[in-house]
Amino acid sequence: MEEKKKKPLIVLAGPTAAGKTKLSLRLSQAVGGEIISADSMQVYRHMDIGSAKIRKEEMEGVPHHLIDVLEPEEEFHVARFQDMAKRALQEIYARENIPILVGGTGFYIQALLYDIDFSRGEEDTEYRRMLEAFARKEGAGALHERLRKVDPEAADMIHANNVKRVVRALEFYHQTGTRISEHNEKERQKESPYRFVYFVLNDDRGRLYDRIDRRVDQMMEEGLVEEVAYLKERGCRKGMVSMQGLGYKEILAFLDGETSLEEAIRLLKRDTRHFAKRQITWFKREPDCIWLNWKDYDDSEDAMLCAMLAKLRERKIMENEIRSDDTGLL
Repeated sequence: MEEKKKKPLIVLAGPTAAGKTKLSLRLSQAVGGEIISADSMQVYRHMDIGSAKIRKEEMEGVPHHLIDVLEPEEEFHVARFQDMAKRALQEIYARENIPILVGGTGFYIQALLYDIDFSRGEEDTEYRRMLEAFARKEGAGALHERLRKVDPEAADMIHANNVKRVVRALEFYHQTGTRISEHNEKERQKESPYRFVYFVLNDDRGRLYDRIDRRVDQMMEEGLVEEVAYLKERGCRKGMVSMQGLGYKEILAFLDGETSLEEAIRLLKRDTRHFAKRQITWFKREPDCIWLNWKDYDDSEDAMLCAMLAKLRERKIMENEIRSDDTGLL
């Protein structure tokens, strides 16, 4: 497809606690944008604190999509995200606005950006149940080792505790004889149907980890335990996709009497730091990213935004002029 005929798309990605939310609001106001969340937890209602979800009053009039649209009992996966995000894109383009994809779930971003095909390998219920039974009996780690034997790259990218994704990767290999990592890489080599700019926001590792620790402390102060207790009371259990999210599985383990609250908090901080490290590793493997490090801009949000707007002009991502009156910068 000729580049100038492609629809524009801005991506603002990065590890958890990097500062994407506030910057995405200013970027949206500057370019006439609407935000599509690329987050696997913020899609769920009643899961506000643990997902660090933006509040309605904090949105500053910027439309947000794929936030608070599913119940915790519903499954959410990359194919469903892709479908929902495409529908949001159509609505945004119809209003002649610019979509800004914001989040830290790299696979979700990749799936939309390159229109990855997930149609191959439909669900094999019998084989899937066998794998799930194996995980219950032998443990998630043993199931993950089965994946590592047939698809080491997928095993590196999928956490052992994410049983559903591990099962899906094994199921795909069982049905097609093709590694899901190879399939996804081949799909990613396709030309993107969008005229995009892909920003990755990052910071010094030590400072990022400090912010993660402070964020967890703030979540506890805001009532994370009470939020998870409510979810447990309504019937949410650790096998659900929603309850596999960081913050939810650790606090649920405390509520189930499997660990102390102090230990749950320690694990949450540790696991979130590990998650941020994996996010950074994922984005480093993406070839089209423009890295934005806070220290390079003296921690100035104004300077960071100016750099982003300059890059958007350079890439001719905007069909209309940037709204300089909204930024106070230009």
